[in-house]
Amino acid sequence: MQNLKHSRAPKKPSPEQENRNKKIKDPKKISDRIKDTLRKIGPGLVTGASDDDPSGIVTYSQAGAQFGLSTLWTALVTFPLMAAIQGMCARIGLVTSQGLAVTIKENYPKSILYIVLLFSFPAITLNIGADIQAMGAVAHMIWPVIPAPVYGVVITGILILVIIKYPYQKIATLLKWLCLSLLLYVIVPFTVKQDWASVASHTFLPRIQINKEYLSILVAILGTTISPYLFFWQATMVSEDINNSPKNVIVNKRVLNDMKTDVNLGMLLSNLVMFFIILTSGSVLYSSGIHEINTVDQAAQALEPLTGKLTYLIFATGVLGTGLLAIPVLAGSQSYMLAETFGWKTGLDKKFPKAKEFYITIILSMLVGLLLEFLKISPIKSLLYTAMLYGLIAPVLIAIILHIGNNKKIMKKNTNSIFSNVLGFLTLILMTAGAFGLIYYW
Repeated sequence: MQNLKHSRAPKKPSPEQENRNKKIKDPKKISDRIKDTLRKIGPGLVTGASDDDPSGIVTYSQAGAQFGLSTLWTALVTFPLMAAIQGMCARIGLVTSQGLAVTIKENYPKSILYIVLLFSFPAITLNIGADIQAMGAVAHMIWPVIPAPVYGVVITGILILVIIKYPYQKIATLLKWLCLSLLLYVIVPFTVKQDWASVASHTFLPRIQINKEYLSILVAILGTTISPYLFFWQATMVSEDINNSPKNVIVNKRVLNDMKTDVNLGMLLSNLVMFFIILTSGSVLYSSGIHEINTVDQAAQALEPLTGKLTYLIFATGVLGTGLLAIPVLAGSQSYMLAETFGWKTGLDKKFPKAKEFYITIILSMLVGLLLEFLKISPIKSLLYTAMLYGLIAPVLIAIILHIGNNKKIMKKNTNSIFSNVLGFLTLILMTAGAFGLIYYW
């Protein structure tokens, strides 16, 4: 019996186990881990936040209103795909210490870069104009006394002034807080009656419809989540972080893992908001018989079950916040592409006199975008057409990024992993199939 008691007595934990338990229980260690994760957050989070711009919000709202829960699966599928592509772009910027346009220019025929610029510029400019329109429309909802075009002019003027005067990193830190209102979309589905079995089914079991309308919204979703301008932005921002670092950054496993954490977290948050916007509009608008969104006002109705009369104010705050964050990214990425192609001095942290051509390009792209405000085109239609155009040009860029990522001459020992290549080629196949399907049905 004595031996039995001894055999059942709890064993004393080993020193390694004690240290492990101490780390788990020690709040200081937990806070250190949180701080370490926050330290890794950088361009990836900004990229993810700007991906949920007014174009994204409206596209996801229209998807839910038009097809209910049938497009929920896209949030699950696009997360690993967009994380893989953005991860490749970040790694290119990290290894080469230069933007994507410079890498293409130095290693491939210039005609390829010019074709990319030719197709990217109309989409980015239309995106800027559509976002300005949407922001003017929601500002008009808050204070109808002033016409929406006037708001568009004021917003454009303020953005140009702020971009020229202040470093973008300081602006982005503040504006990211404005995007918190989008988290209301995470709450709304829990305030109305839901068939959660149906939600799970539509999330994990795709129900693809073979018709023009469904393929149009599918390409729009893919285009607004896997947006070409974000490829250039990601690579450039990472390279600028490296070049502006006070120490020489050695690209080792830890640096690559930190970069991966940043990108994955940004894409995860972006797709989480996307999922709940589709679920909210599918639960509220589709169920109420509203299957087409022609105004920002209709998109705002998705929040009404929770916020009542505050709907428009909260929705407007989200649209304005993401627009103020995304437009500098859109205009900046376009300007970086041109500046890197023609060898101009670049940098949103530089003063205007030190990068005149760079800032003039930003100003012109925003003014051209503003002109769309006066062409009487529905901002909702503009945003959807922008996302669809991105969906058409993205396959070309993804193919180039995949080739760069596997080019040992450029990437040295940091070429794509097998897993990244699998996800990258799946993205290419999906985007190409969607584009060809859309062209066929149109």
